[in-house]
Amino acid sequence: MSNILRFIVVKASPEKAAEIERLWKQECGPLMIKRPGCLREELLRCREDPGEYISVSEWESQQAIDAYRTSPEHEEIKRHTRGATGMAATVKTYELVGG
Repeated sequence: MSNILRFIVVKASPEKAAEIERLWKQECGPLMIKRPGCLREELLRCREDPGEYISVSEWESQQAIDAYRTSPEHEEIKRHTRGATGMAATVKTYELVGG
């Protein structure tokens, strides 16, 4: 079974860019990567739309994602991101089928 990639697309006003990047680098990213089963995490900024970001994380299994989603770290990440008002997020998971 292949690893699972989790994508979170975040859209915010360009004025929030610095806040989003700071939150991710200092708070959210470090909390996520310390979870068992999280192999990597990255934050991507859209070049055409500076208010759009994609958080990419790679996980060993759906069970690891499910455990993360019920963890204190996930709750803390939600508290941090809710503080950045004006953000909308969409979460999707994908598995590699070719490559």
